[in-house]
Amino acid sequence: MNSEERVFTALNLKEPDRVPIFEWEIDPKIINKICKGCSLADFVEKFDLDGVYIDLDYHNKRLNEDTIVDEWGVTRKGLDEMNTYPVGHPIKSEKDFDNFTPPDPFADYRFNTLIKIVKRFKGEKAIIVHLNDVFSIPRDLRGMANFLMDYYLNPNLAKRLIDFSLDYNIKAAEVAINLGTDIIMLGDDYASNTGPLVSPAHFKEFILPGLTRIVKKIKDKGGYVIKHTDGDITSIIDIIIETGVDGIDPVDPQAGMDIEEIKKRYGHKVCIKGNVNCGYTLSNGSDEEVVREVKKCISKAARGGGYILSSSNSIHSKVNPRNFLTMIRAAKEFGKYPITT
Repeated sequence: MNSEERVFTALNLKEPDRVPIFEWEIDPKIINKICKGCSLADFVEKFDLDGVYIDLDYHNKRLNEDTIVDEWGVTRKGLDEMNTYPVGHPIKSEKDFDNFTPPDPFADYRFNTLIKIVKRFKGEKAIIVHLNDVFSIPRDLRGMANFLMDYYLNPNLAKRLIDFSLDYNIKAAEVAINLGTDIIMLGDDYASNTGPLVSPAHFKEFILPGLTRIVKKIKDKGGYVIKHTDGDITSIIDIIIETGVDGIDPVDPQAGMDIEEIKKRYGHKVCIKGNVNCGYTLSNGSDEEVVREVKKCISKAARGGGYILSSSNSIHSKVNPRNFLTMIRAAKEFGKYPITT
């Protein structure tokens, strides 16, 4: 099998020749430490990861060395890390939203990176594009506190923001799939380490309809859907899976999510992706601890197929580069089917 076939087989809940490996994100600083001057695409090829994950292209306005305003009008800081954080939110009121102009999902530069990735890897490796669904964009436009209060105080605005996010991301997903994307990774986090950010009732009212809608649109276009959400999603995972997603990522161990239990309960419905601990093991663990945890993840989740090995979130800037490479090597050594570890 090649990498693309390997990932598709896992997403179809079958056994490939070995457990596939790809990451949600890899910090450029880690890539450069391992492979100086390499791009993400170079790294994926050199170390034979099975999928290449990218964001679409955006033009951001830089205010200073640590601050930008993105195309959504959100002010962001933390440019030294791969994920910035919002500090300024453009939608202060419903009137602001009435006058708001979103980014153009069809901008001629939006898909430049994707086109290059498709040309380099189509038919060989799974091509994964990160988009959003119902939470992250409304949260950043309004601010977390305001958006969550809108669920109670201004549900009409909350639902308008959600529909607005969905319309943009569905259009972008359709173009991305037409250009050769295989998998859309929906990246909105719904939970913290102690549970969902909203009640089950509000989840069903505000999140479920939109998530179901975008999943169906992507699958109708022929794409796979992996739903990424950190945190403890125990109380909502059934609802998420019933939307028809093909995969769940990353089954967060730092939030108490047990990959063995998730596999037992849902492995016949959805592909499981994760979950080598990037908080401790990949950042501070020994080689032996990394190998042991890789073997444990494979033993708990890989039998019968439907499993993709990765970190428990991403390869962030504090990950030990040596540990990341150890994880890749161990996954290839011990992830061969039939699973014996």
